[in-house]
Amino acid sequence: MAKAKTVYSCSECGAVSPKWQGQCPGCGQWNTLVESIQDNTPSRFKGLANASVVQSLAQVEAEEAPRTGTGIDELDRVLGGGIVRGAVVLIGGDPGIGKSTLLLQALANLGQQHKVLYVSGEESAQQIALRGTRLAIDPRPIRLLAEISVEKILATLQQEQPDVAVIDSIQTVYTEQLQSAPGSVAQVRECAAQLTRYAKSHGTSLILVGHVTKEGALAGPRVLEHIVDTVLYFEGDTHSSFRLIRAIKNRFGAVNELGVFAMTDKGLRGVSNPSALFLSHHTTEVPGSCVLVTQEGTRPLLVEIQALLDDAHAPNPKRLSVGLEQNRLAMLLAVLHRHAGIACFDQDVFINAVGGVKIAEPGADLAVLLAIASSLRNRALPKKLVVFGEVGLTGEVRPVQRGQERLKEAAKLGFERAIVPKANQPKQAIDGIEVIAVERLEQALDRCWE
Repeated sequence: MAKAKTVYSCSECGAVSPKWQGQCPGCGQWNTLVESIQDNTPSRFKGLANASVVQSLAQVEAEEAPRTGTGIDELDRVLGGGIVRGAVVLIGGDPGIGKSTLLLQALANLGQQHKVLYVSGEESAQQIALRGTRLAIDPRPIRLLAEISVEKILATLQQEQPDVAVIDSIQTVYTEQLQSAPGSVAQVRECAAQLTRYAKSHGTSLILVGHVTKEGALAGPRVLEHIVDTVLYFEGDTHSSFRLIRAIKNRFGAVNELGVFAMTDKGLRGVSNPSALFLSHHTTEVPGSCVLVTQEGTRPLLVEIQALLDDAHAPNPKRLSVGLEQNRLAMLLAVLHRHAGIACFDQDVFINAVGGVKIAEPGADLAVLLAIASSLRNRALPKKLVVFGEVGLTGEVRPVQRGQERLKEAAKLGFERAIVPKANQPKQAIDGIEVIAVERLEQALDRCWE
């Protein structure tokens, strides 16, 4: 019997190399080539799409995709209003964070009016039944299949014709047409492609559970994220009771939408007022704390930014940021020194976003700088103050999107003053909140302690 020929496939882009090398020749990433067996079977990609004709865009009838609610409001928010017929959703997260629990709850709700199927490749039917008992859900409408062969899964889908199906997880599924092991680049890519073709041709809404690497990215080739319609990430500490779901890609809704859940003994429950989770309840005003109004998708969110400055006892002071971009922190410290005359070169600087939320938008710049100045001067900011705004390298305070909605959310939660960029100043006064518009960083530092 001839020895199977091995090749090396990139786990990021799927490029193939005949021998191992440190850097992928396709995408340039380092240490991403993994060994796999070369497959010489005939092409299996006949009939990927129906034959079509060229037509004018004006001739295409645009219809809004109907959505099916999952019965879980926070999940529906992240999905853009619900599950779309024929859509493929990929959800990833750390082990034990609650992916299977949330999907079992969603299927229990969907099963009341739709036909659903749960395909498990990691757990036995008995384990899933025990989880269902613990969650106190109605198990009768949920059809269950414990299988990892994609051919058998597709045959079951053809037979059952479910409206919604869950594959838990795509890394455990394999196809007999490939010789490589389940979870390899070739297997993940091929199985996902076959399942996606079925979902699109039969109108079944498909939810794929994906493993993540130690860096937190979805395991397998990045082509997996391009195949599907929606990519959701579970965030949060497994030791905390709170979980966050963020939409990274969504062809049917807003990206960077955030859903907030609390883990209870009855499963995941949506949090209607997530701002309360990310605000500390100090009995007195404390230095180094500033409340930021950030925007996560369509939802304004209040988050407490905390800063701690301490005398450095080493030649190189520490710069540590949790929940915020670390490189941006170094830039902001330089801006603070150059344009406000506040030097931190002899201080260790620690920044934290309370509650484990990750903030990627530059609108947090002003809140970070005010928290740093408060900690350095050991002088607390006013208790009912909120802040947002991007700070440029020349010291100007730049506007951010949806400023009006941020201010209304802050006023709703009882905040009385807000320092905002000049361009975000509302044309009409907002009841209950005084808006202080600034153009420069120096003005913001002067006005916050008035």
